[in-house]
Amino acid sequence: MSVKVCKFGGTSMADGNVINSVKKIIESDKERKYIVVSAPGKRYSGDIKVTDLLYNCHSELLKEGTCKNSFAAVRARFVSIVKELVINFDIGSILDETQKEIDDKKSEDFTASRGEYLCARIVAEVLNAKFVDAKDVMFFKENGSLDGEKTYRAISFAVGSEEMAVLPGFYGKGFNGEVKTFSRGGSDISGAIVARAVNASVYENWTDVSGFLACDPRIVDSPKAIRNISYKELRELSYMGANVLHSDSIFPVRKANIPIRIKNTFLPEDEGTLILPSSRYVHGGNVVTGVSGKKNFTVIFIEKSHMNSEVGFISKVLAVLAEEGISVEHIPSGIDTMSLVIESCQLPETTLSRVLEEINTSVQPDIIRVIENIALIATVGHGMSSSVGTSARLFNAIAAANINIKMIDQGSSELNIIVGVKNDDYEKCIRAIYGEFFR
Repeated sequence: MSVKVCKFGGTSMADGNVINSVKKIIESDKERKYIVVSAPGKRYSGDIKVTDLLYNCHSELLKEGTCKNSFAAVRARFVSIVKELVINFDIGSILDETQKEIDDKKSEDFTASRGEYLCARIVAEVLNAKFVDAKDVMFFKENGSLDGEKTYRAISFAVGSEEMAVLPGFYGKGFNGEVKTFSRGGSDISGAIVARAVNASVYENWTDVSGFLACDPRIVDSPKAIRNISYKELRELSYMGANVLHSDSIFPVRKANIPIRIKNTFLPEDEGTLILPSSRYVHGGNVVTGVSGKKNFTVIFIEKSHMNSEVGFISKVLAVLAEEGISVEHIPSGIDTMSLVIESCQLPETTLSRVLEEINTSVQPDIIRVIENIALIATVGHGMSSSVGTSARLFNAIAAANINIKMIDQGSSELNIIVGVKNDDYEKCIRAIYGEFFR
């Protein structure tokens, strides 16, 4: 029998009533055997996610030597969940033990991981399933990357003979033997790792939306739903701001050709979005699959005569940024010019001044200037490479909206075209591109 791995996001764990709905979803399909859960999310607008409450616990611990006051909110949340579920489960003792461990370990990663740990303990009880602690089956190397071979083997051994198992997402065991977390939203990655370990037929990621939309619904009213999308398209859209799924969660399942289906916990009958490996993806006919973007980039423009003939020019510039620990998003270039596109959060005023000085010293450019408050917008789709005039349609739509393009970048794969515009033109540009290709 084929097996499905299901990851349920924070809103799916928000309270006992939603968890009961999750139970019905799981029990409606016998192939849903392995469940990965996030920490409880917001129950309503203005509520605080449990993970954020736990970060507050760590801050209090560092100042006061105990997390007692901040942990009270965490305690109340989980006691409420168990009460709503009407189950005979001694959550009080587990919370007492958890609070003591947080105080003793004084580890931010351990503290932040307890939301997933506690939630998985409760869900395992609700489903009468085996609880498998992520720290016993998910391992990181010394450099912080996943030890895939060890992890997949451990997960397969731990859950292979179980009728059903529940695992907490977001964390595992670090090289030093202590709990280590992924980046925020990392439960998506945990679910993908479990899916790879058990060779699942599909990885279902349950959240509070019915899959991906062609663009941000806060910018365009009722954008088109994306029914099928390739891993590559998803990677581009996720990186540029489409945040339904953690972009790194693609990698474990892509290597095993396991599809991902995004589903809505609150509308389980909706089809959702199916994310497919390239070998199984069939282009659906639309020229563009989706449009997404991010604000707040800084462009460092460099000009120097005969730059193209100066061996090592680009590597010297990039070495300056590497020394500062700064990553570069894009490097559009001409024969005597290059631009470095960097997220503005990496360039506070003192860092930017230092970088400019070091570039001046290293390569002695004729001109160097900074352009701030730039938004990047990616237009993505496999259909773009086989459709004549796509670029013309894109740029005409932007021009018709009276928007000045500051930067253009297109890869040789023709999967996407990225434009840079002023932050103030971001929403208008998204609407113009969407209107051209979807309306």
